[in-house]
Amino acid sequence: MMILSTASPLLAPTLAPGGGIPMVAATLVLYGLAALPLAALRRLAPLALLGGWVLQALLLVADIGGVGLAGPGARLGFAPVLSLTVWLVIGVYSVESRFVPLPGVRQWLAAAGLVVVAVCAVFPGELRPITSRLAPLHFALGVGSYALFGAAVLHGLLLDAAERRLRAGAPGAPKAPPAGQALGLPLLQLERLTFRFVQAGFVILSGAIVLGLMTTTRWQLWGDHKAVFSIVAWLVFAGLLLGRRLRGWRGRRATGWLYAGTVLLLLAYAGSRFVLEVVLGRAPG
Repeated sequence: MMILSTASPLLAPTLAPGGGIPMVAATLVLYGLAALPLAALRRLAPLALLGGWVLQALLLVADIGGVGLAGPGARLGFAPVLSLTVWLVIGVYSVESRFVPLPGVRQWLAAAGLVVVAVCAVFPGELRPITSRLAPLHFALGVGSYALFGAAVLHGLLLDAAERRLRAGAPGAPKAPPAGQALGLPLLQLERLTFRFVQAGFVILSGAIVLGLMTTTRWQLWGDHKAVFSIVAWLVFAGLLLGRRLRGWRGRRATGWLYAGTVLLLLAYAGSRFVLEVVLGRAPG
Protein backbone atom coordinates (compact mmCIF):
# COMPACT_ATOMS: atom_id res chain seq x y z
CA MET A 1 0.00 0.00 0.00
CA MET A 2 2.80 2.42 0.79
CA ILE A 3 6.07 1.31 -0.76
CA LEU A 4 4.73 -1.61 -2.79
CA SER A 5 1.23 -0.70 -3.88
CA THR A 6 -1.36 -3.40 -3.17
CA ALA A 7 -4.51 -1.41 -2.50
CA SER A 8 -7.62 -1.55 -4.65
CA PRO A 9 -8.74 1.44 -6.72
CA LEU A 10 -9.31 4.75 -5.03
CA LEU A 11 -12.69 5.79 -3.74
CA ALA A 12 -14.23 9.17 -4.36
CA PRO A 13 -11.91 12.10 -3.67
CA THR A 14 -12.29 14.08 -0.49
CA LEU A 15 -11.74 17.70 0.44
CA ALA A 16 -8.92 18.97 2.58
CA PRO A 17 -9.66 18.91 6.30
CA GLY A 18 -12.62 21.25 5.67
CA GLY A 19 -13.62 21.99 9.24
CA GLY A 20 -9.94 22.06 10.13
CA ILE A 21 -9.12 25.13 8.03
CA PRO A 22 -8.66 27.32 11.14
CA MET A 23 -6.34 24.65 12.54
CA VAL A 24 -4.40 24.60 9.27
CA ALA A 25 -4.05 28.38 9.46
CA ALA A 26 -2.88 28.23 13.08
CA THR A 27 -0.33 25.55 12.20
CA LEU A 28 1.02 27.66 9.34
CA VAL A 29 1.33 30.70 11.59
CA LEU A 30 3.21 28.76 14.27
CA TYR A 31 5.59 27.15 11.79
CA GLY A 32 6.08 30.55 10.16
CA LEU A 33 7.09 32.08 13.49
CA ALA A 34 9.48 29.20 14.15
CA ALA A 35 11.05 29.62 10.70
CA LEU A 36 11.78 33.33 11.01
CA PRO A 37 15.47 33.98 11.81
CA LEU A 38 14.70 36.92 14.09
CA ALA A 39 16.54 37.49 17.36
CA ALA A 40 13.33 38.82 18.93
CA LEU A 41 11.67 35.42 18.37
CA ARG A 42 14.57 33.35 19.71
CA ARG A 43 12.72 32.35 22.87
CA LEU A 44 9.34 32.03 21.20
CA ALA A 45 10.52 29.95 18.22
CA PRO A 46 10.95 26.59 20.03
CA LEU A 47 7.46 26.92 21.53
CA ALA A 48 6.05 27.87 18.13
CA LEU A 49 7.69 24.81 16.57
CA LEU A 50 6.25 22.57 19.28
CA GLY A 51 2.80 24.09 18.89
CA GLY A 52 2.89 23.67 15.12
CA TRP A 53 4.08 20.09 15.53
CA VAL A 54 1.18 19.23 17.88
CA LEU A 55 -1.41 20.82 15.59
CA GLN A 56 0.10 19.06 12.58
CA ALA A 57 -0.28 15.75 14.43
CA LEU A 58 -4.00 16.46 14.91
CA LEU A 59 -4.35 17.35 11.22
CA LEU A 60 -2.60 14.13 10.22
CA VAL A 61 -4.89 12.04 12.41
CA ALA A 62 -7.93 13.70 10.84
CA ASP A 63 -6.51 13.65 7.31
CA ILE A 64 -4.84 10.26 6.96
CA GLY A 65 -7.36 8.62 9.31
CA GLY A 66 -10.26 9.90 7.23
CA VAL A 67 -12.03 11.38 10.26
CA GLY A 68 -15.55 12.47 9.39
CA LEU A 69 -15.71 10.49 6.15
CA ALA A 70 -18.40 7.95 5.43
CA GLY A 71 -16.24 5.02 4.31
CA PRO A 72 -13.59 3.21 6.36
CA GLY A 73 -9.99 3.33 5.27
CA ALA A 74 -6.97 5.60 5.17
CA ARG A 75 -6.70 8.77 3.11
CA LEU A 76 -3.39 8.66 1.28
CA GLY A 77 -1.51 10.65 -1.31
CA PHE A 78 1.85 12.26 -1.89
CA ALA A 79 1.07 15.25 0.36
CA PRO A 80 -0.15 13.35 3.47
CA VAL A 81 2.86 11.02 3.27
CA LEU A 82 5.30 13.93 2.95
CA SER A 83 3.53 15.73 5.79
CA LEU A 84 3.79 12.69 8.04
CA THR A 85 7.45 12.24 7.09
CA VAL A 86 8.35 15.84 7.94
CA TRP A 87 6.35 15.58 11.16
CA LEU A 88 8.38 12.53 12.20
CA VAL A 89 11.68 14.25 11.30
CA ILE A 90 10.69 17.25 13.43
CA GLY A 91 9.93 14.84 16.27
CA VAL A 92 13.40 13.28 15.93
CA TYR A 93 14.94 16.76 15.93
CA SER A 94 12.97 17.80 19.02
CA VAL A 95 14.34 14.85 20.98
CA GLU A 96 17.88 15.05 19.60
CA SER A 97 18.19 18.81 20.12
CA ARG A 98 17.81 18.28 23.86
CA PHE A 99 21.15 16.45 23.84
CA VAL A 100 22.98 17.81 20.80
CA PRO A 101 23.18 21.47 19.71
CA LEU A 102 21.64 21.83 16.24
CA PRO A 103 21.69 25.56 15.47
CA GLY A 104 19.83 26.66 12.35
CA VAL A 105 18.09 23.32 11.86
CA ARG A 106 14.89 24.55 13.51
CA GLN A 107 14.30 27.15 10.80
CA TRP A 108 14.77 24.58 8.02
CA LEU A 109 12.37 22.11 9.59
CA ALA A 110 9.79 24.75 10.46
CA ALA A 111 9.84 25.95 6.85
CA ALA A 112 9.47 22.36 5.66
CA GLY A 113 6.55 21.87 8.06
CA LEU A 114 4.88 25.03 6.78
CA VAL A 115 5.21 23.89 3.16
CA VAL A 116 3.93 20.33 3.66
CA VAL A 117 0.95 21.44 5.78
CA ALA A 118 -0.05 23.96 3.11
CA VAL A 119 0.38 21.41 0.31
CA CYS A 120 -1.54 18.77 2.27
CA ALA A 121 -4.46 21.20 2.71
CA VAL A 122 -4.62 21.60 -1.08
CA PHE A 123 -3.93 17.95 -1.96
CA PRO A 124 -5.35 15.90 0.95
CA GLY A 125 -5.20 12.55 -0.83
CA GLU A 126 -8.05 10.14 -1.37
CA LEU A 127 -9.67 7.47 0.73
CA ARG A 128 -8.26 4.01 0.21
CA PRO A 129 -9.84 0.92 1.73
CA ILE A 130 -7.68 -1.30 3.93
CA THR A 131 -7.54 -4.58 2.02
CA SER A 132 -5.01 -6.47 4.15
CA ARG A 133 -4.25 -6.83 7.83
CA LEU A 134 -0.62 -6.16 6.98
CA ALA A 135 -1.40 -2.92 5.14
CA PRO A 136 -1.29 -0.59 8.20
CA LEU A 137 2.03 -2.10 9.31
CA HIS A 138 3.38 -1.83 5.77
CA PHE A 139 2.37 1.84 5.66
CA ALA A 140 3.92 2.55 9.08
CA LEU A 141 7.20 0.90 8.12
CA GLY A 142 7.30 2.71 4.79
CA VAL A 143 6.75 6.15 6.29
CA GLY A 144 9.11 5.30 9.16
CA SER A 145 11.87 4.55 6.66
CA TYR A 146 11.15 7.86 4.90
CA ALA A 147 11.55 9.70 8.21
CA LEU A 148 14.76 7.92 9.22
CA PHE A 149 16.41 8.52 5.86
CA GLY A 150 15.15 12.10 6.01
CA ALA A 151 16.90 12.52 9.34
CA ALA A 152 20.03 10.93 7.87
CA VAL A 153 19.95 13.37 4.94
CA LEU A 154 19.60 16.29 7.35
CA HIS A 155 22.67 15.14 9.27
CA GLY A 156 24.50 14.46 6.01
CA LEU A 157 23.87 18.03 4.86
CA LEU A 158 25.19 19.35 8.17
CA LEU A 159 28.23 17.11 7.82
CA ASP A 160 28.94 18.29 4.29
CA ALA A 161 28.53 21.94 5.30
CA ALA A 162 30.91 21.51 8.24
CA GLU A 163 33.53 19.84 6.05
CA ARG A 164 33.30 22.62 3.46
CA ARG A 165 33.82 25.25 6.16
CA LEU A 166 36.82 23.43 7.54
CA ARG A 167 38.42 22.97 4.12
CA ALA A 168 37.81 26.59 3.18
CA GLY A 169 39.11 27.83 6.52
CA ALA A 170 36.06 30.05 6.85
CA PRO A 171 36.05 32.60 9.68
CA GLY A 172 34.70 31.05 12.81
CA ALA A 173 35.43 27.51 11.68
CA PRO A 174 36.48 25.65 14.79
CA LYS A 175 40.08 24.60 15.15
CA ALA A 176 40.20 21.41 17.06
CA PRO A 177 41.01 17.75 16.66
CA PRO A 178 41.90 16.43 13.23
CA ALA A 179 38.28 15.49 12.63
CA GLY A 180 37.21 19.05 13.38
CA GLN A 181 34.00 20.08 15.06
CA ALA A 182 30.48 20.60 13.80
CA LEU A 183 27.50 21.81 15.79
CA GLY A 184 29.47 21.26 18.95
CA LEU A 185 30.17 17.68 17.93
CA PRO A 186 33.34 16.12 16.52
CA LEU A 187 32.79 15.42 12.83
CA LEU A 188 33.41 11.73 13.39
CA GLN A 189 30.63 11.62 15.95
CA LEU A 190 28.24 13.44 13.61
CA GLU A 191 29.22 10.99 10.87
CA ARG A 192 28.50 8.00 13.12
CA LEU A 193 25.15 9.50 14.03
CA THR A 194 24.30 9.93 10.35
CA PHE A 195 25.02 6.27 9.65
CA ARG A 196 22.98 5.14 12.63
CA PHE A 197 19.97 6.76 10.99
CA VAL A 198 20.90 5.08 7.70
CA GLN A 199 21.18 1.67 9.38
CA ALA A 200 17.86 2.07 11.19
CA GLY A 201 16.17 3.26 8.00
CA PHE A 202 17.59 0.32 6.07
CA VAL A 203 16.19 -2.18 8.57
CA ILE A 204 12.76 -0.54 8.52
CA LEU A 205 12.75 -0.28 4.72
CA SER A 206 13.69 -3.96 4.48
CA GLY A 207 10.69 -4.83 6.63
CA ALA A 208 8.39 -2.71 4.45
CA ILE A 209 9.65 -4.37 1.27
CA VAL A 210 9.28 -7.87 2.75
CA LEU A 211 5.69 -7.10 3.74
CA GLY A 212 5.06 -5.75 0.25
CA LEU A 213 6.47 -8.92 -1.31
CA MET A 214 4.17 -10.99 0.89
CA THR A 215 1.08 -9.25 -0.47
CA THR A 216 2.12 -8.55 -4.08
CA THR A 217 2.22 -10.94 -7.03
CA ARG A 218 5.32 -11.24 -9.21
CA TRP A 219 3.58 -9.54 -12.14
CA GLN A 220 2.41 -6.64 -9.98
CA LEU A 221 5.84 -6.29 -8.40
CA TRP A 222 7.86 -5.84 -11.57
CA GLY A 223 5.05 -3.99 -13.35
CA ASP A 224 4.82 -1.37 -10.60
CA HIS A 225 7.36 1.44 -10.78
CA LYS A 226 6.83 2.18 -7.07
CA ALA A 227 8.05 -1.29 -6.23
CA VAL A 228 10.99 -1.04 -8.63
CA PHE A 229 12.12 2.34 -7.23
CA SER A 230 11.83 0.99 -3.69
CA ILE A 231 13.99 -2.04 -4.44
CA VAL A 232 16.58 0.01 -6.35
CA ALA A 233 16.72 2.44 -3.40
CA TRP A 234 17.21 -0.53 -1.05
CA LEU A 235 20.11 -1.74 -3.21
CA VAL A 236 21.71 1.72 -3.11
CA PHE A 237 21.47 1.85 0.69
CA ALA A 238 22.82 -1.69 0.92
CA GLY A 239 25.76 -0.64 -1.28
CA LEU A 240 26.34 2.40 0.94
CA LEU A 241 26.45 0.32 4.12
CA LEU A 242 28.71 -2.28 2.52
CA GLY A 243 31.02 0.42 1.18
CA ARG A 244 31.13 1.99 4.61
CA ARG A 245 31.95 -1.29 6.34
CA LEU A 246 34.34 -2.84 3.80
CA ARG A 247 36.02 0.20 2.27
CA GLY A 248 35.54 2.85 4.92
CA TRP A 249 33.46 5.20 2.77
CA ARG A 250 32.97 8.61 4.30
CA GLY A 251 32.60 12.25 3.37
CA ARG A 252 31.08 13.25 0.07
CA ARG A 253 31.19 9.76 -1.41
CA ALA A 254 29.06 8.40 1.43
CA THR A 255 26.62 11.31 1.48
CA GLY A 256 26.32 11.15 -2.31
CA TRP A 257 25.08 7.56 -2.05
CA LEU A 258 22.78 8.59 0.79
CA TYR A 259 21.23 11.39 -1.26
CA ALA A 260 20.84 9.16 -4.33
CA GLY A 261 19.10 6.41 -2.38
CA THR A 262 16.80 8.90 -0.67
CA VAL A 263 15.79 10.49 -3.98
CA LEU A 264 14.96 7.05 -5.38
CA LEU A 265 12.92 6.21 -2.30
CA LEU A 266 11.10 9.53 -2.57
CA LEU A 267 10.28 8.79 -6.21
CA ALA A 268 8.94 5.36 -5.23
CA TYR A 269 5.79 6.71 -3.62
CA ALA A 270 5.59 10.48 -3.13
CA GLY A 271 7.11 11.27 -6.53
CA SER A 272 4.93 8.85 -8.48
CA ARG A 273 1.81 10.00 -6.63
CA PHE A 274 2.68 13.64 -7.32
CA VAL A 275 2.92 12.95 -11.04
CA LEU A 276 -0.39 11.06 -11.06
CA GLU A 277 -2.35 13.38 -8.78
CA VAL A 278 -1.00 16.78 -9.82
CA VAL A 279 0.73 16.55 -13.20
CA LEU A 280 -1.64 14.06 -14.82
CA GLY A 281 -4.62 14.99 -12.62
CA ARG A 282 -5.87 11.46 -12.10
CA ALA A 283 -6.11 9.03 -9.22
CA PRO A 284 -3.53 6.25 -9.19
CA GLY A 285 -4.85 2.76 -9.03
